[in-house]
Amino acid sequence: MADIVTELSAPALASPSTIRSAEAGYADWRAWRLSSVAAPTGNLALIETRWLPEGDETTAEQALAGHPETVTATELSRRNLDTGAPERGIRLWDAASPAIRAFETIDAFPFDPSWIVEATFTPVSDERTIPFEHIRDNGLTRDLVVPGDITFSREGVDYTLSAFDDDGTLLLVFGDPTNGDDGPGGTYASGRFLFVTREGDRAVLDFNRAFVPPCGFSDQYNCPLPPRNNRFPVPVTAGEQRVVLRDGAAH
Repeated sequence: MADIVTELSAPALASPSTIRSAEAGYADWRAWRLSSVAAPTGNLALIETRWLPEGDETTAEQALAGHPETVTATELSRRNLDTGAPERGIRLWDAASPAIRAFETIDAFPFDPSWIVEATFTPVSDERTIPFEHIRDNGLTRDLVVPGDITFSREGVDYTLSAFDDDGTLLLVFGDPTNGDDGPGGTYASGRFLFVTREGDRAVLDFNRAFVPPCGFSDQYNCPLPPRNNRFPVPVTAGEQRVVLRDGAAH
């Protein structure tokens, strides 16, 4: 993939109407995030992801045996990295998990309208895939569908980013120099996620809504990591930073 900085021409900062709309909905989005991660099947509730060996027909209901009533189970699937064959998995969620009980808040930067960017989305003709490393795959990659290029300009520099198709929505996985910084301006070490709003060839990236990925709440998630072209050379001082626990610890 190309580096993040390119010579492409792209729109600049968002229009005043886009900024007003984003600011008006920001407080509600923050409240929703704080409640959703602590929900009975929210990010903090995931206590186990179990991948079943070939031939194991264990159901979600059977997986609940021996667990308290606060635990629920769901099924999921993926492709085996070695064979390409489909794998079945089961996830267990505990509405009274230790992580939920310990959760305090998610630190975030103050709302900054300068980090709302209008971009151009250029689709590709075929279903292009790009390899993404994942946090639990020991350096191996999984190919994700990236249906086009997102180009935009900030402070005179043009960028090209790759967002993959997440059930019909563009999800940007990005990194920047704040990742892993222990100071007040630091963010989650492995990078952050951002859903991109798209209408035709126009896209809006509101980095105020960048969020800590699920793996920042439970080690039972296998999150994609930012590819090289999605790693910003400058700090992205907008959006969520880190998960904060009641004992004051952050991660």
